[in-house]
Amino acid sequence: MSPKASDAERNTGALALAGERGVAALKTSFLLGGAVDDPGCREQLDRIFAAAAAHALVVHVHTSPGSTSDVDQVGRLVDRYGDTVRIHLVHLGGGMSGHLKLVGGRLFDWIEAGKLVWTDTSWAIGFAPTWLVQQIEARGIGHDRVLFATDTPWGDHAGELHRLAAAAGDGELARAFFRDNFTALYG
Repeated sequence: MSPKASDAERNTGALALAGERGVAALKTSFLLGGAVDDPGCREQLDRIFAAAAAHALVVHVHTSPGSTSDVDQVGRLVDRYGDTVRIHLVHLGGGMSGHLKLVGGRLFDWIEAGKLVWTDTSWAIGFAPTWLVQQIEARGIGHDRVLFATDTPWGDHAGELHRLAAAAGDGELARAFFRDNFTALYG
């Protein structure tokens, strides 16, 4: 799904499939243009999130450091639509700056505010999984909002898997990250 007005016709075709069996999410990104607060994107964003709400789908949003995919920007989608639509912010906020912003508080603040927000650990760099687990334990929330994921072939599957497994251990938290949270979010 594209947030750009110029892609409205393509979005119409894609949205026609939203209710089909097996469709679990609508994915969007600002990497190819548009921005959360661009008035030219508002109509398409409203359509994407309305369809997700109508079909009980997750909106899967790409994050990356800086520019229009930064957590500072895509976080506005959580603020705007996260009361009624489940939002999956991929890549743990996207790189070091995104990790710092998301794990440093925003993810937990949104959860406490009742927002329907999840993230995954694809692209998670060295310290991030351990810090994430520490924050979950300290705050007592978030254990049910994190998924293991990898961005293969661009990601480092083995590294991502081992970093999160080392941080989560082999008990209930690991089962949540590696299996249960995905099942709860995507069915």
